[in-house]
Amino acid sequence: MVLWFARAFTMGLLIMLVGCSSPSGPPASAGRNQPAAAAPTDAEKNKQVVREFYELAFNQQKPEEAVAKYVGPSYRQHNPTAGDGSQAFIDLVKGFAKAFPKLRFDFKRFVAEGDLVAVHSHLVTVPGSRGTAVMDIFRVENGKIVEHWDVLQDVPEKAANDNTMF
Repeated sequence: MVLWFARAFTMGLLIMLVGCSSPSGPPASAGRNQPAAAAPTDAEKNKQVVREFYELAFNQQKPEEAVAKYVGPSYRQHNPTAGDGSQAFIDLVKGFAKAFPKLRFDFKRFVAEGDLVAVHSHLVTVPGSRGTAVMDIFRVENGKIVEHWDVLQDVPEKAANDNTMF
């Protein structure tokens, strides 16, 4: 039952430019003699959207707020145990949070290319348990999450190698 819940709810979970100055004269361009932050790329913005969505929905257990702020007008789900649409997501998270009130996603990495964001995370439903390694892929359109895929793998007690899953 725990594994089903873990699989069912998992849908649903940034570059600096340095200005140069000439050593013998004024800066190469006005205001560029100190490091300047570059405008975030679309991929970086998409990672931020997914990070904030995941944190709000799962770790803060506010799925309605997360959906209102970060989900597009349609939400397509590829997890075969979860329904399409925002309300299906909200219901799933609420049910999962009720069953596991201390659940927590520990984000390990966010990788983005174009409109896709992959999230590698460690889901722990009960503090002290080994948990589950989770890989989610979200598609972001116009700053809103519109599609989701996921894969989950229980963290084993013993592994055939000395590498961690994270």
